[in-house]
Amino acid sequence: MSEETTGKRAYEIVPLPKEKWRGTPIPMRYTTAEYYDVAVEQTETGFQVTLEKKTFAEPVTHTPEEYDFPDRLYQEHWEKAYAWGVVENGEMVACIETCPEEWSNRLMVTELWVHEDYRRRGIAHALMALAKEQARRERRRALILETQSCNVGAIAFYLQEGFALMGFDSCCYQNHDLERKEVRLDLGILFD
Repeated sequence: MSEETTGKRAYEIVPLPKEKWRGTPIPMRYTTAEYYDVAVEQTETGFQVTLEKKTFAEPVTHTPEEYDFPDRLYQEHWEKAYAWGVVENGEMVACIETCPEEWSNRLMVTELWVHEDYRRRGIAHALMALAKEQARRERRRALILETQSCNVGAIAFYLQEGFALMGFDSCCYQNHDLERKEVRLDLGILFD
């Protein structure tokens, strides 16, 4: 267990056991005025890929209701997942979930969420510190995660935490991700 002090109060980060928290919805929502425009051009000698930060004509809000598969803790396909979080009055207000990718010896952050009312208090940083600590303790060669090209706030946070762009998937969410400006970006930290 660890505590994150925000100047006003401390938040205790506790384990979120699978038996109790499996299936708990994670209401991922954010509003963004910017996005990273992903462009892929085939040339005579290969491919040219660019990611350029641009501004939407109007801010875009993404909510769990727009997806057929809202995020939940301990989803079946993350067999060895483990989660920590901040619980206030019995309600989860922040969480991080990790799952080892054994075949590649990497640790994946499968979920990271902080309720809007608790953001910018150092909680996400403290949660990410737990994931980094776990990756080092388990001698993983990398810590990886996925985010969306339009989640500029999250990308800025991940870059500040030491993550770098590892790749992208231009049709992960729908067949028109490039046009929708919501492309899966894979970020990671490599360890020695």
